[in-house]
Amino acid sequence: MTTQDLVTTGDAARILGVTRQHVIDLCERGELPYTMAGTHRRIRFDAVVALRDRPSGSRGGPMTKDQVRSLWLHRAAAGKIAADPSASLAKGRASVERQLAAGADGGVWLRRWLDVIARGPEAVMRVMTSTHPEARELRQNSPWLGLLSDSDRERIVRSAFEATGATMGYPPSGYQSPSPTSQTGSPLADTSPRRPR
Repeated sequence: MTTQDLVTTGDAARILGVTRQHVIDLCERGELPYTMAGTHRRIRFDAVVALRDRPSGSRGGPMTKDQVRSLWLHRAAAGKIAADPSASLAKGRASVERQLAAGADGGVWLRRWLDVIARGPEAVMRVMTSTHPEARELRQNSPWLGLLSDSDRERIVRSAFEATGATMGYPPSGYQSPSPTSQTGSPLADTSPRRPR
């Protein structure tokens, strides 16, 4: 492949090690230039490689509306972990294992969650509440929103929209909060000892 080749958003996601949706978000924010081929985005291979090779601290850019919403939800879920670490981590681990057994998309991120869970509640809460690009991706494949009730999730999403309304807009009436299965220096670079499973 030469540097003049165009790649799909899926190809770019594989090269960057992120989700296809994150590549689309990068394109829409202007961080990854693209052209349209019909209704599909095509991205120059050399632009993808340049982004991949940038230092990770400058890779994330501003968060999207979905990433901000996810961050707020995960902050609330982190509170549940703080209140009952053992039971919460057991539920999260069980959720990840169920999703992996079912062949869910995002397996690489789900396996990363297992690694973070093995480091204990402090590491999990650090990732859940970080704005680092890797933490953003992990929250997109998160096992933690099941710790929140439907009414908690809806209330938190509304609060997030109200608090950040200037940048996010307000959800339309009848807005449905996301289901627990729809939600991902690096907080993952923790060197604390691993806890037994």
